[in-house]
Amino acid sequence: MSDTTDYLEMSFHSINCFADDGKLDVDELNKIVDIALRDGVVDEDEKRVLRNIIGRLNRDELQGELSDRVDQLRMEFSI
Repeated sequence: MSDTTDYLEMSFHSINCFADDGKLDVDELNKIVDIALRDGVVDEDEKRVLRNIIGRLNRDELQGELSDRVDQLRMEFSI
């Protein structure tokens, strides 16, 4: 059973990441994904949060390793 508050923790963590330097790096994204995965299920609320986070990334940020990770998440979780 998924923890219904994980998506809130994910959102809070992403706000802190973006507030830090205005950007999200692959390690920060992975920490957010880890929150979603810790109960073994990525539910619809968690997918929504991931979509919103990915949607905030600009073209300049979506390069290299981060771009690859975003593509992987899109395929893995249909987001």
